Amino acid sequence: MSKKTQSDNLDSILDDIIYLPDHTAKIAELAYFKAENRGFEPGQELDDWLEAEQEFSY
Repeated sequence: MSKKTQSDNLDSILDDIIYLPDHTAKIAELAYFKAENRGFEPGQELDDWLEAEQEFSY
């Protein structure tokens, strides 16, 4: 079994960081469509976001 080097760990962390903005943008888009479907009534923005996070498969 081989050990991961610090460089391997850093590469893995950087890959996750680079992926994060795209991931967040997709969640934001899904949350937007949820808000649109309910007529953009205020007060449920957090619920839209949390539901979008749960539905987003990563």
